Amino acid sequence: MLKNFWYAVEFSDRVTTRPAPITVLGQQLALYRTPSGKIVALSDLCVHRGAALSGGRLKDDCIVCPYHGWEYRPDGQCVKIPAQPDRAVPAKARVDSYPTQERYGFIWVYLGDLPEEERPPMPVWPEFDDLVENGGRFRAVTGEFLWNANYERILENGCDIAHAPFVHAGSFGNPERPEVPDYELEQPDEWSAFATVDLYPPAPRGIWGRFARLRGQDLNNRPPVTTTAGWMLPNLIKLHVRLPIGDLVIYDTNIPIDDTHTLVKWVALRSFFTGGWADRNAIQRTLKIFYQDAEVVDKVRPELLPFDLGAELHIRSDLIAVQYRRRRQELAEKGWLLSAEDVITGDVPRRTATVIASPARRENPELARAWVHKARGEHPTVAASELMGTEEEPK
Repeated sequence: MLKNFWYAVEFSDRVTTRPAPITVLGQQLALYRTPSGKIVALSDLCVHRGAALSGGRLKDDCIVCPYHGWEYRPDGQCVKIPAQPDRAVPAKARVDSYPTQERYGFIWVYLGDLPEEERPPMPVWPEFDDLVENGGRFRAVTGEFLWNANYERILENGCDIAHAPFVHAGSFGNPERPEVPDYELEQPDEWSAFATVDLYPPAPRGIWGRFARLRGQDLNNRPPVTTTAGWMLPNLIKLHVRLPIGDLVIYDTNIPIDDTHTLVKWVALRSFFTGGWADRNAIQRTLKIFYQDAEVVDKVRPELLPFDLGAELHIRSDLIAVQYRRRRQELAEKGWLLSAEDVITGDVPRRTATVIASPARRENPELARAWVHKARGEHPTVAASELMGTEEEPK
């Protein structure tokens, strides 16, 4: 799993002033919107006794811990300790706060500690500048799907052209035309790659089939459909299908909960059937694709994507997946891959959590070891002497 990237973690309209827990890369976060509208993502663990901040409430722009009432600003600094109102709050009483942005109907959280000028850019989703509600071409529907699979296996599946005739036979895959023409990789930047091919889907059914017949189309001899599929780092898939009746564009954000569980939140945009009456059908068709894929991908072994390119056999149609693996290796060599240093083990056997350093740790190195999460084997809370601002624990 890769750190130092922007992750789309939740739909914008679901984030309110009521804090909610989410898990990304194994990192537990408290996500909420302040009364002034600011999106906040904090480590979901109070520095004092480890309570989940997501179970707390908001007081103005601060989140109040449900256990002892400690109040934290959006930047993670504790500003009030009710049990000792007459003492200054120690500077080390704070939790990790991660940068956030709101774009394309999603909340994006930057999980890493790089300064702003060194961070990878957020991806560009141009269709969101052309939505029907703003007088444009595209109508959008959204949804989510939980996989029992590693996000990188899902990512490769979404870019894989050769699986459609077999996994999606009868829907948009055509088992009578399984060949994949040679293609060249399209790489608009160092963070993405796409492949465009002409495919021969089977005859459409349902509402799409009725519409095609009304237009006098020969459903058994359809022209090829130009399709583009690709990845956008760290965890996004884009599929663009140019149908005879218009464009279908699907974006998936494959949110890694842990190594073998992935929550996919998706948005499907269409430039045809743009009335609300077609939304239900669009959602059903998209979910059908996920169910078909999950039936196969959830059972793939090994569960994790190998780092050795020679560990699995590759052919020409796997070019886009191979490029992803090569790029991942480059980033791993830069130290952007989560490692054992980012994982702590709790007192309960088999219970672990990811700890991703926030930008404030780099900005304040003297405070870096004061946060609730420490190295493996160390006690996970700040020492009492640190919180009291003394050299000795209180007697």
